[in-house]
Amino acid sequence: MTAGFPAPMDSHTMLRFLVGLVVLLLTARLLGALARRLGMPAVVGELMAGVLLGPSLLAEFLPGVAHALLPGDAATMHVIDGVAQLGVLLLVGVTGSHLQADTMRRYRRTALSVSLWGLAIPMSLGVGLGLLLPTPVGSEGGTDRWIYALFLGVAMGVTALPVIAKTLADMDLLHRRIGQVILTAGTVDDTVCWLLLSILAAAATGAVTFGGMTFAVLAPIGFAAAAATLGRVLVRLIMRRAAAADGAGASVAAAVLVMLSGATIAHALRLEPIFGAFVAGLLVGAPGAADHTKLAALRTMVMAVLAPIFLATAGLRMDLTALAEPKVALAGAVVLTVAIGGKFAGAYVGARFGGLGGREGLALGAGMNARGVVEVVVASTGLRLGVLDVATYTTIVLLAIVTSLMAAPLLRLAMRGIPETVTEHESRIGDDARPRSPATVA
Repeated sequence: MTAGFPAPMDSHTMLRFLVGLVVLLLTARLLGALARRLGMPAVVGELMAGVLLGPSLLAEFLPGVAHALLPGDAATMHVIDGVAQLGVLLLVGVTGSHLQADTMRRYRRTALSVSLWGLAIPMSLGVGLGLLLPTPVGSEGGTDRWIYALFLGVAMGVTALPVIAKTLADMDLLHRRIGQVILTAGTVDDTVCWLLLSILAAAATGAVTFGGMTFAVLAPIGFAAAAATLGRVLVRLIMRRAAAADGAGASVAAAVLVMLSGATIAHALRLEPIFGAFVAGLLVGAPGAADHTKLAALRTMVMAVLAPIFLATAGLRMDLTALAEPKVALAGAVVLTVAIGGKFAGAYVGARFGGLGGREGLALGAGMNARGVVEVVVASTGLRLGVLDVATYTTIVLLAIVTSLMAAPLLRLAMRGIPETVTEHESRIGDDARPRSPATVA
């Protein structure tokens, strides 16, 4: 054995790791299927798998059973968490690869208005709320207060593209103007929020000096600029060569390498790895790059296996018993109310400035309000960085669940008074068959 290389995992640890992985994936898949049968997004059931197995339920009332099903030692759970982190990086990358430039160009004016106001209002309310609520971190410094407030603002402003796209597909709204604007505005929101999250992550983990903050702002911008120029050429060359090979294996391996390389470079620059994976996914999905039919196997693996494991481990970190404390429950209720109201208000104002009517503004608010898996990623990042405590993390993940459940019925109600136009009907007939979203997760 090479000197200094750690010994292989012993038999007992390997057994605990495998049992934990099987239990998490099986429970997530079963509850995800049950959620879809009940008309809810699968992400709700997959998150609830972790809630069921974690400190909120099983570990609280049947600790012996919970210990038998999931490893109790930190080292083994870190290995499972490593699998989950691989899942979230590929999930974000695959999501980025599904975004379509032609859709963004077609409705850019209205979508940019909706995105701008749909980010500005809830994020401003979130920052203000964060300055009023007690910080969940130990430090009493003003810097920690502002980082927490800004982080809460980002959490309030995000929109979950996977959940939105799946909801629109289920409701046959992808060809409608409302559906296209929601998708385009959601794309812009996701991109901006990954950028802001990366900046905040750098600020939270480094010394907050003028030079450090300047680097935190310029690094993601420089990374994005390099990706849009040199990176775009390199990724297109790589994906085209992979597409020319027989079978799908080369294309899948190339896409994974590009996404993980993007995450690695971003992390080396002290940025959040998910930002790098998202940008890399955009490059993989750019016109003329990948053969998307050959990436179907990657999408299936990520959405059916890796993403449910990530969501289940995210649910494990929720502790609903924290809401039994009146102050925590009250703060949670305020966060939910402000986040939902702020997103509706922002989308509505953006729709009116973008030339749409009031009912269309309500429909946009209903669609843009869904937070889904993106909110879970933001909350997990905040917990990992120490910006959030378990109670605040639980509140934010609950926000993801509640808003994902609200999206479909509210959107259906708002769309009743918006008739389909001739152009929209023709668009339905000639609609592109290319997959638009990681629908299995949503």
